[in-house]
Amino acid sequence: MNTRIKDYVQLILLSVLLFGISFWCWFKPATDFSTTERRELKQFPELSVKTLVSGKFMQTFEDYTLDQFPARDSFRTIKALTAKYVFGHLDNNDIFVTSDGMIGKHEYPLKQDQVVHAANKFKYVYNTYLKDNGGKVYLSVIPDKNAFIAEESGHLAMDYDLFFKLMQENTKDFATYIDISDLLSKDDYYLTDTHWKQECITDVADRLAEAMGTTLDKNYKLNTLEKTFAGVYYGQSALPVEKDTLNYLTSDIIDSCIIKNYETGKEMSMYDMEKANGYDLYETFLSGSVSFIVIENPQATTDKELVVFRDSFGSSLVPLLASGYKSITVIDIRYISSLKTEMPNSLQNLVDFKNKDVLFIYSTLVLNNSNTLK
Repeated sequence: MNTRIKDYVQLILLSVLLFGISFWCWFKPATDFSTTERRELKQFPELSVKTLVSGKFMQTFEDYTLDQFPARDSFRTIKALTAKYVFGHLDNNDIFVTSDGMIGKHEYPLKQDQVVHAANKFKYVYNTYLKDNGGKVYLSVIPDKNAFIAEESGHLAMDYDLFFKLMQENTKDFATYIDISDLLSKDDYYLTDTHWKQECITDVADRLAEAMGTTLDKNYKLNTLEKTFAGVYYGQSALPVEKDTLNYLTSDIIDSCIIKNYETGKEMSMYDMEKANGYDLYETFLSGSVSFIVIENPQATTDKELVVFRDSFGSSLVPLLASGYKSITVIDIRYISSLKTEMPNSLQNLVDFKNKDVLFIYSTLVLNNSNTLK
């Protein structure tokens, strides 16, 4: 009798679990966006004879059920904890956490063809737009934080010395290389994000400015966002890790700069406080991935002008360079084709390069995957 009761109880519990989760799945309102993964989630697919016959409905329905599964983030955390502490995996979907709480993502191996492709892309820009502009051309490479945390935590790491050498050798005919790698360490990067901390790279800005023949105002004021910063790796890791604090530097000169966003045709601020309340706090710096920005410095004591070709790392660097120039034109060629202006999408029509210095500054993450460069 006791055995039969035990079997009934197990059957009832199993039924409640299965049917409960099923009803929860069906009647739970669909979530539009995952804040932890920073992506839109799949919605219920179109149901029609055409989608059923073609098989498209079932294919997209499977993706929908995975994205909309109840307590999805909790199950992701359970999976990540199990992989790390039960099975002893060093990473979870290429995401790893070091002993001191830094989160990284595998970037291996060194793709020499991609590095050379990036160098050739810069050379094309030089030959097409810069060759006779009268200014000087500079190049600097930003090591991603794997350069400082991957190997020491038991993970594969690229040969960064070879990486820098490849870039120098393939750009030496047109650009002066500025090495900044010795100024950086793992402490200069966020725990949960790929990017560097602005307050830690003032020495980087100084070296770049000195090499390019200008000086910077260093009367910075440190500001801190109230909201904690959960970087791009925070959600991807699915682990209960410590969040970051995001600081940004202001000064009288930085605050007085006039900045135009050519995607919107409107003026903007050096630090976007609307983005400071969004999903990615790093987009506070220059409003994130904007393809074309012009910064004017009304307090400039020089006529020097600069054009910066950059990736997202440049968003926090460029404000520190503003005091050394009359104007800085900031270009992200990964997104330049989406620029919405009346002008054709040609750098020649967008920028007057005459007598302007040019800085190419990109992270190893972008250069090692340089197909993103237009």
